[in-house]
Amino acid sequence: MKLSQLPAEDKTSGLGRMSLDKQYHGDLEAAAKGEMLSAMSATEGSGVYVAIERVTGKLHGRSGSFLLYHTGTMARGAQQLNIAVAPDSGTGELAGLAGKMTIVIEGKKHSYVFEYTLP
Repeated sequence: MKLSQLPAEDKTSGLGRMSLDKQYHGDLEAAAKGEMLSAMSATEGSGVYVAIERVTGKLHGRSGSFLLYHTGTMARGAQQLNIAVAPDSGTGELAGLAGKMTIVIEGKKHSYVFEYTLP
């Protein structure tokens, strides 16, 4: 996964913005492009982020694209994360796709578990 960070317009605001450029491998063979907005609070380890990414490729051999939306919070280091398929965003053979992703972090390596349904 490649992340390109763009500087916040107001460095004192604590706001950040990043462009996402991801590759998924496994049952989902796809590329994704997206944008992330984040903010940290004055309390160490606390903040919030939102992101949207368009995923294009194959899921179990079915071609198409779909949107993922992310919402995440950290409260003094404790994380809560939601990544889900945006309703009615599937195209091509992925039309009707619904589901969610769970992130697995081991050391500095990130992987995802994708639970989904297709008609």
